[in-house]
Amino acid sequence: MKPRHQNCLSRLSRIEGQVRGIARMIEDERYCIDILTQLRAIKSALNKVETEVLKDHADHCVVEAIKSGSAKQQREKFNELVDLFERYKQ
Repeated sequence: MKPRHQNCLSRLSRIEGQVRGIARMIEDERYCIDILTQLRAIKSALNKVETEVLKDHADHCVVEAIKSGSAKQQREKFNELVDLFERYKQ
């Protein structure tokens, strides 16, 4: 397994634990601001995983399409990225 994949899995395991912790906080009727602070931390951690997956896509999938010399594959990967960035704007 690639180190980047292992890093993502480790981060996701920590996030999973954080989500369970937030569920306990809600069950225990903890202070709303504390819960919101933990939710923000989870969002930040998920953004880091998302960035790693995007980097892996660029380093592997996009590079392979470029190396292939296939205009069709290159266009497909380019369009995937454009679609992805369009969703980010919303």
